[in-house]
Amino acid sequence: DKEIALLQNFAAQAVIAMQNARLITETREALEQQTATAEVLGVINSSPGDLAPVFDAILERAMRLCEAAFGHLDTYDGNSFHTAAIRGVPAAYAEYRRNNPPIYGPGTGPARMLAGERIVHHLDMMEEEAYRRGEPNRRALVDLGGARSAINMALVKDGTFLGFITLFRREVRPFTDKQIALVENFAAQAVIAIENARLINETREALDQQTATAEVLGVINSSPGDLAPVFDVLLERATRLCEASFGYLLTYDGERLHPAADRGHPSFAAWIRAHIQAQNPHKPEPGTSNARLLAGEDVVHIPDITDDAGVSENSLVRRALIEIGGFRTILSIALRREGSLLGIIHIYRQEVRPFTDKQIALLQNFAAQAVIAMENARLLAELRQRTDEVAELNRGLEARVAEQVDELGRVGRLKRFLAPQLAELIVSQGDEKILESHRREIVVVFCDLRGYTAFTETAEPEEVLDFLREYHGALGPLVAQFEGTLDQFSGDGIMVFFNDPVPIPDPAERAVKMAVAMREVAGALIAAWRRRGRELGFGAGIAQGYATLGQIGFSERSGYTAIGTVCNLASRLCADAKDGQILISSRVARAVEAVARLEDLGNLELKGLRRPVAAFNVVQSASPTEARPNLTIVASGPGT
Repeated sequence: DKEIALLQNFAAQAVIAMQNARLITETREALEQQTATAEVLGVINSSPGDLAPVFDAILERAMRLCEAAFGHLDTYDGNSFHTAAIRGVPAAYAEYRRNNPPIYGPGTGPARMLAGERIVHHLDMMEEEAYRRGEPNRRALVDLGGARSAINMALVKDGTFLGFITLFRREVRPFTDKQIALVENFAAQAVIAIENARLINETREALDQQTATAEVLGVINSSPGDLAPVFDVLLERATRLCEASFGYLLTYDGERLHPAADRGHPSFAAWIRAHIQAQNPHKPEPGTSNARLLAGEDVVHIPDITDDAGVSENSLVRRALIEIGGFRTILSIALRREGSLLGIIHIYRQEVRPFTDKQIALLQNFAAQAVIAMENARLLAELRQRTDEVAELNRGLEARVAEQVDELGRVGRLKRFLAPQLAELIVSQGDEKILESHRREIVVVFCDLRGYTAFTETAEPEEVLDFLREYHGALGPLVAQFEGTLDQFSGDGIMVFFNDPVPIPDPAERAVKMAVAMREVAGALIAAWRRRGRELGFGAGIAQGYATLGQIGFSERSGYTAIGTVCNLASRLCADAKDGQILISSRVARAVEAVARLEDLGNLELKGLRRPVAAFNVVQSASPTEARPNLTIVASGPGT
């Protein structure tokens, strides 16, 4: 019994030793894994955007910790695989890979991962169907590389397959669950590195593009009218950022193409110049990029000129591209303004490597900058020509101008703030005393847009200016039509008054008719802009009363304005008006009740006024013809 108990004690000590060894081994493995992970993360941090050292470090650690004989890491670009890192591959299999791009047939690890599997564990590659049917890459792996057990681990980001890690053993010894989990961890680190590199490269590309755009715009600004430096800088940036070996830019005058800039291949550029200049007018060969762009295409992308069926094999241009330039891939962009061809940009690669969508968009951006430069030069040339013409005309008309300058100056000043017919009347009478400060009863109209502030906060400045041009262009002529005096245009706000500086018999009626006409015209504009997703409305306010009027400003810039409570009242009525409303004071209502349909709104509390104000709304007519400015609006009685 003692001997049995003694042997049991030794057995317990053996268990303790075995448990200690297991714990030490697990601790060592965990430490090695953590160390390897930290080392890989360190390489990622020290090599931003550079994947080669990261992939090499990942593969080395994965092979060592998973006891693999050799391995490789491949990336996938959506069409083909590319070896990014390789370690320990036997010389015979490495030679095979150099001479035979890998083709992965059905049942192979890469094919299965492309189909959606994340992990493919090969227990014995010699016993799998791919080897038995003679799949070339599998045969090479087993026969030349000696591979037996293997694991493929997919690199996946948001469901997108980015590549895979493969580890091989030369004996039949499947990988353990811990080793598979370890490779999964390394795959996740590879995905992080790929994503970091993508973000860094995209940021770098965007910065390069913005810098190039700024540089080109800087040359445009510093060389007004001189296109040569603009084209040279533009073409240099375009070829560099689009990774092209050659580029040239042609201008088009409506009949002929003219070489304007070239970069990267002097002998081919010389051939182009001689070829184009030998023809008058230039007739591009059928199917060539120039011919297609002249026919109306905006972008011509030829992945391989030697495989382009659209151009004859006997074409001089085709032969020159291939034999003189050594070019294979071509990208051509038309320079157009309002549909008219102004020129062409061509860039070339000497290898078959199609341009990406980003590069095509980038070249289109450079083309737009070239159009801007050409348009600036054209406008400057026209301006210089017109300046010369005006100077020549002035020399012949100096005497006549001297006689009329005073009258023209007076008319010009008055037309800034008066209806044209009133300005002409004042000048014809030769009396500007009516513009001096005085007091008179007038009718004031304020109108502006509902929702304009929100519109300007969300819209681009160009969109706001486009709208204001339409808005002012439509409403402005109505002021002159009804013989009002324009006080100001301020953004969306317009102030007009009637009965001054020249008295008129029915100022209130004219004011209301003008406001109704403005409402109709503005309504059509607003409806069109609402279809573009812009919520705008129109409102107006009209008041009648006494105001002080007169000319303000200085000699170079002056205006004619009204100041008084009536202006404040009209402004407050306008501010309180809802979309489509024209709010009028009680004095205006009495003056127009016979010719307008009115809605009594009672007394309104208006901001800035101490007492409530009786207000009426000019009701919108049932028929559009009733609101036309040259018709009398049918009355329906006061207060209705």
